[in-house]
Amino acid sequence: MTGSKSSSKRTITTVTVALTSALTVLLAGCSPSKEDPLKADTTKNGTVVVGSNNFSESILLADIYGEALKAKGIRVEYKPNIGSREITYGLVKNGTLTVLPEYNGALLAYLDKHATPKTMGETIRAIKNKLPAQMDVLEPAEAQNRDAITLNAATAAKYHLTTKSSIADLKDVAHELVIGGSSEFQTRYQGLVGLKSVYGLTFKSFKALDAGGPFTVAALKRNNIQVGDVFTTDPSIGKNKFVTLQDPKGLFGFQNVTPLVYRPGLPKAGVAALNAVSAELDTPTLLRLGAEVQNNHKDPMEVAQAWLTSRHLI
Repeated sequence: MTGSKSSSKRTITTVTVALTSALTVLLAGCSPSKEDPLKADTTKNGTVVVGSNNFSESILLADIYGEALKAKGIRVEYKPNIGSREITYGLVKNGTLTVLPEYNGALLAYLDKHATPKTMGETIRAIKNKLPAQMDVLEPAEAQNRDAITLNAATAAKYHLTTKSSIADLKDVAHELVIGGSSEFQTRYQGLVGLKSVYGLTFKSFKALDAGGPFTVAALKRNNIQVGDVFTTDPSIGKNKFVTLQDPKGLFGFQNVTPLVYRPGLPKAGVAALNAVSAELDTPTLLRLGAEVQNNHKDPMEVAQAWLTSRHLI
């Protein structure tokens, strides 16, 4: 997949290999073996390995950042759809991945569950203080994509909840509702843990699905769950008349798109290229590009290349 168009179907085989090898890496204390099929020695062969987590927007962002790097003459290899942050963070830490599109607030919550930054700048500084020397975050984009507590239309109507309602408004009815999301959502502070400690919510049950992806959306549509963790830039919210609740206590924090990088494997030209992309990327753009992939079923690589061309970044 190096240096060629990558299809949105870069999934099942990659995921199986990636999850297996990634878990092996992490269980071994982030010291990959020579047999690790994800391993790429970026410091020796000059290849920048761009990875993504296991949801559509992360794959799209990886393609955007990766193609911008290629436009600067940098050799790029893609490792898409690997898994959750609990896996991919370790792969950047040990240099298996060079670049990973991240969301600064969620990354900080992973690194320090007690952090309560009040601004985006505080969020970035707190992340940098927690990262090991070989890792860094680059300039954040204006574009944000937060986790969001989202109801299907029937549930919202039943409890008279609208987009102006708060997550706190679920306190007296949460025990009647099934909530769904990624398996990690069950144990993350920016998940069930925080929903209970910050908003006092205890749900009837939790259904492990995916990270704001098609399984969560389908379960909401079919009322198999009444509440789901759906990302705020997901076009399925408007398409299905879902209702996203307000987060007045800032549980889900700042979630600016931010490249997480393995510094020894990224040349200076690469840093400049990634920062140039982030400077152009805002939330309406991210929503529009995501809709092209999810609603119009376009290849994320083609969407990435078209947008980069339109912004004169390639």
